[in-house]
Amino acid sequence: MELYLDLLSPPCRSVFLFAKVVGIPFEFKLVDLLSGQQFTEEFRKISIIRKIPVMKDGRFILTESIAILQYLVQKHSSIVPDHWYPADPQHRALVNEYLSWQHLNLRAHGSKIFLLRTLYPFIMGSEPLKEKVDAAVEDLKQSLHLLEEKFLQNKPFIIGNNISLADLVAIVEIMQPVGSGLDVFEGRPRLIAWRERVKKALGEKLFDEAHDVIMKSCDWLLV
Repeated sequence: MELYLDLLSPPCRSVFLFAKVVGIPFEFKLVDLLSGQQFTEEFRKISIIRKIPVMKDGRFILTESIAILQYLVQKHSSIVPDHWYPADPQHRALVNEYLSWQHLNLRAHGSKIFLLRTLYPFIMGSEPLKEKVDAAVEDLKQSLHLLEEKFLQNKPFIIGNNISLADLVAIVEIMQPVGSGLDVFEGRPRLIAWRERVKKALGEKLFDEAHDVIMKSCDWLLV
């Protein structure tokens, strides 16, 4: 199996982390987003969508990170612990609820922060309007509030006592604005505790490996 990834991307990190932590063998195929490799004719032969992640399993090609994660769970059900994507209908529905919600909320707002604070100065050579950044930060705060109050509440993880795909997808998106230098965990002890549980469940070394690019992005984008 081949995974076409760039760990600068949160969806790519979720697929990378899941395959690694569960023990699904794959070949890492780097697609450099900043150099525009996703727009090359070579990559177009793999996916006309020109986005990553992309999974190639034999002759079968799949795009969209959530679809890839669900495929991996089902194909490798013999080695994937049930807590990642529970068979219980209600527990699985809770995972799906979060995965459906996050696209236009935590993902959208976290990515916008990274775009404005990190990529915009790199591409445009100037700082974005402060009003736009402030508005984006407020939107992100609202999403973080809903993550805490609606989805996490007082549970160890989003759907209960064990990590699931919901937590995995949530943490990689939260780390995107963190990579821009914004401490989204400040004043949020519940989220800090949850983050540490997620890191421990994934393995801190693996977590740091997956996020090394994003955590150093401000440094190398300014070089």
